[in-house]
Amino acid sequence: MIVQHEQLPGGGISHPHSASNTPEIAHPERAFEVVVMFTDVPSTLRALKTAAELAHNLCGRIRLLAPQVVPYSLPLDSPPVSRKFNERRFQTLVSHGSAQVPIDTRVEICLCRDRAAAICQALQPEALVVMGAQRSWWPTAERALAKKLRRRGHHVILVEPDRRK
Repeated sequence: MIVQHEQLPGGGISHPHSASNTPEIAHPERAFEVVVMFTDVPSTLRALKTAAELAHNLCGRIRLLAPQVVPYSLPLDSPPVSRKFNERRFQTLVSHGSAQVPIDTRVEICLCRDRAAAICQALQPEALVVMGAQRSWWPTAERALAKKLRRRGHHVILVEPDRRK
């Protein structure tokens, strides 16, 4: 199940509607799409800023993909966190992440049982994916997901925090 919103270039937010399987059908004039994977708030903000620069330079759009795992004890359409709360949370995140350049942005909240399977299903072939990651010597979930997506033919950019901090 995917709930989708769009941030319009003027700053407005469209009403929710069901997600299209292909971004080209929804917006034929903008076939290029940069997918930002939600990991955590600080990492996703960094990823959104990088994606905004890419989308602006390539005349594309941004899609924030936020998989939300629903435990098996709950029905798939009844997540433990309110949909309205998550929609407001991600819209606020998008407005702060790409505030410098107005970019056509849509938010997709995927309610799922298996996060990795939902992500792979939601991406178009050879998608450009931008993910925020923490700097670590140890393997992280973000790096494992990036490796899995690369093996499936997607182009993944990991955005790490600045070394100066």
